[in-house]
Amino acid sequence: MEHIAAFLLVVSCSQDLTGCRETPAPAPLFEAYDACQAELPKVLTAFTSRDRRAFAKCLEVDPALEDDYDQLTWNVLPNGMLEASLSVSSVVVAADAASGKPAYLH
Repeated sequence: MEHIAAFLLVVSCSQDLTGCRETPAPAPLFEAYDACQAELPKVLTAFTSRDRRAFAKCLEVDPALEDDYDQLTWNVLPNGMLEASLSVSSVVVAADAASGKPAYLH
């Protein structure tokens, strides 16, 4: 099994940054963080146009947690900086071995 070391987030916005949305990256998962960083210039060129601004960021992924990440949060600041993070929620779902019913832990 190959491990994921980085996730590429691409966000496109209107010129005035009032309307932003996630945009699917051509290749969003990377085995090496440096490989993700190397893709940034190409991705930004591909998604930037006369009427749209594009932002991209490589987020490091802990291979031990790669299947546990379930929250992606991002924000484009008024100065044009993209803030983003991946995290694991605090809710853990486990099944009771005897009944097979889910148990929710906080």
